[in-house]
This record gives sequence, C-alpha cells and structure tokens, in this order.
Amino acid sequence: MSKQENGVVQPWPDQLILPDSLYTENIRQLHLSIEHEWDTSRRSACQIAAGRALWRHVINDPLAELLAGETYLKSLYEKIKRDCVNNAREVSGVMIAVRTLWFDQQLEEALSSFDCGGGATTQVVFLGAGMDTRAYRLSCLKECDIFEVDFPDVLQMKTTVLKEATNEQKQQMMTAKSLKRVAADLREKNWLEKLQASGLDLKKNTVWVLEGILYYLSHCHAMEVLNVIANNTASAHTVLLADFMNKQSTKMCSSIFHFYSDWPDQLLQSLGFSQVKLSQIGDPDAHFGLLHDPLNLFDKLRSVPRSLETHPEDGTPCCRLYLLQASGAPPIQTIP
Repeated sequence: MSKQENGVVQPWPDQLILPDSLYTENIRQLHLSIEHEWDTSRRSACQIAAGRALWRHVINDPLAELLAGETYLKSLYEKIKRDCVNNAREVSGVMIAVRTLWFDQQLEEALSSFDCGGGATTQVVFLGAGMDTRAYRLSCLKECDIFEVDFPDVLQMKTTVLKEATNEQKQQMMTAKSLKRVAADLREKNWLEKLQASGLDLKKNTVWVLEGILYYLSHCHAMEVLNVIANNTASAHTVLLADFMNKQSTKMCSSIFHFYSDWPDQLLQSLGFSQVKLSQIGDPDAHFGLLHDPLNLFDKLRSVPRSLETHPEDGTPCCRLYLLQASGAPPIQTIP
C-alpha cells in the first residue's frame, strides 16, 4: 500500500509485517495485560508508540513496535490503509509524527543552546514518559542524564518488555549517558522529591519534556506541575517543551481530556517563563514535509484566529494542538 500525494509517495507497506519478537508468548501476555488492566491514559502510551512505529519512514525508533504491541499496530495500520484508499487529506498518525519530530528537533536545539563547559552534564526529564525511547534513539542525548517519570505499572511494563525483547534479539543500545526511571504520580505533591531522590539536581541545566501529558490532568494538577517547574528555574538554565490542547480539543472526549489553554504562550509567560514560542502543526517548524495537501485540516486552522471556537466557513470546532517552547534562567548577578 502506498499513497501518492502531489507526487510524494508515502511508503507504507502493502501489508503489516510484525517483528518475530512480538509473537513470543511472554510479549503477547504482557500486552494482553495492558488491554485488560490499563486505563485510557496509560494505553495511550502504546497508541503513540504505534504511530512512531508505522511512520518509520520519518521516525527512526526501532523499539516502537515492541512497545506498541500487536493490537495498536494493527488498529492504526487499518486506519492508515483506509485513509490512503480514500485519498484523505491527513493520513492517520501524521499528528503523532509531526509532534514527535518537533519535540526531537526542539530538544536538540535546547541542548545545543546550553553552555555546558567544564564537563557539566545536562539533565532531561520526561514527565509522563510512557513508551518514549529517546534515551535509546537520539544521539544528542549522549552527554545527558535522563529521567523518565510515569506510573509504576507503566515503567515496570516498559522495562519488562525491553528486557524480554533483549532476550530474543540483539540489544538496542542506549545512547544517553544515563537513564533513571522514576515511579511517581504527577497528581501527587511528592513527584519532584522522588526525582531528586533519584539524582535530579536542580542546579544543573535541565530540559523538561511534557509531551502528551498535560491535558490528561485536571486543571489544578496541570497548573501545579507547571508551577513546580517554573519555581525551580532560579539555579540553572531551564527549557520547557510541552504541548497544549485548546478548549475545543478537550471537548472531543471530555471524559479523558481535562486541562486546556487557549493561550498557553500567555500562560507560560505569566508563570515567569521567557522566550516563549508557540507553534501549531503545519507551521514552518512543525511541518517536516508531511502535510502535502494544501487543504489539510491543520493549515485550515492556522488561517483562523485563535479566538474563534468554530471555523467561519463550515462551523466545525477549531480543535487545536499547540506546541510550546519556553525558557527559564537564574537572575543575572550584578556587581555592587
């Protein structure tokens, strides 16, 4: 199966061929427990991994298939197949692909912006890490200490799947300097303490990555997370990378999505962050050549003022996903 748009061929396979390691009994049982025991927010980690796996022509993530599991790979593949047959303007999973590439690019740029002279190590914290594998696939993390924070069962499942896969095939080598998985619930007040107990040093330059997590939290809990990060920028340079839904997006599934911000750039500035930059999918820095149809949904939204909740042409809800990059720095010391 391949779809040609404006002369560009999207190289999806004619049929989904899964790696042999997915067919081991242990791997099957692990993913079966995910389907039966995890709630929607936890299962979304596997769905996102499926997106990275099936968009492998633009995302290099060899571990994504194993972490996604057979059910979510097949489900997304069938959606992509239907989109290609129907000449859809946006192929399923394209938002996951663009968002992943945006975070990859912004993370690399953030790390290069730090002055890490004297052998200083930069820390990268993934809140709600899910099945993220950047510690294994991004070379820019080779001098970084990585911290992954998520629910205990999510991190345990991830560790077990990767260990089981290692027994079946050649081990995927970690590219980061170090990796620590920290079991914590962001809805509780002690998650930062658990990070510090695991080695996080707030005096070191730090990149905080909040990809696909804030909107699953209540407004109160999301604001607490953002405030904790904002309140700990006084000792070292900090970069925050996060995505935000607007109000209309959370209405798509109000039982799952809760926190929203129609003006997240202003929100972050009010918390004390500086150099706040907002992007929408389809913007020059959030396109990556993946949106070929000029009438695609994302470009259609970009031309509409953010203040409008419905599109003036057809009355459809303006469901937006904002990509934010913001900085925090210690105060400049003046010589008396």
